[in-house]
Amino acid sequence: MILNLAVFLCTLTAMEAIGYLAHRYIMHGWGWFLHRSHHEPHLGALETNDIYLLALALIAFALVAVGRAGHAPLQWVGAGVAAFGVIYVIVHDGIVHRHWPFKPLPRNRYLKRLYKAHLLHHALKGRDNSVSFGFLYAPPMHRLKRQLRKRRNAVQDYPAPSA
Repeated sequence: MILNLAVFLCTLTAMEAIGYLAHRYIMHGWGWFLHRSHHEPHLGALETNDIYLLALALIAFALVAVGRAGHAPLQWVGAGVAAFGVIYVIVHDGIVHRHWPFKPLPRNRYLKRLYKAHLLHHALKGRDNSVSFGFLYAPPMHRLKRQLRKRRNAVQDYPAPSA
């Protein structure tokens, strides 16, 4: 049981790094066509960006199924992936973006920092100039503000060509 718990916790922890990389290089890269909806005004209960969460759920389900079919460690990897998805929905969708009928406000230092970091992530339009790509970890605010100032200045120095 200790090994299973270790696999679960390691997977849950590793998912933040995987989430960061996917957010930075897939969602803000070739997968922007789905993620763009997350950076636009929220019009309804769902957005095309939710396809990423659905893919994560399918991966978690498949890993648990394969694990239960005889490859036990994969069951706990899948559980860690699923737990990350649940935490993402609670923290990111619920507390940070407040997409729930009730609007919880972040009260502790960690959640306030995560909330502010994600506001900075959405501060500039488009896919190329964002900061803070983690979902459950936020770098210190002074670092994010410095990065955002540099990117904002770069956008102003080289405006988009007019059509």
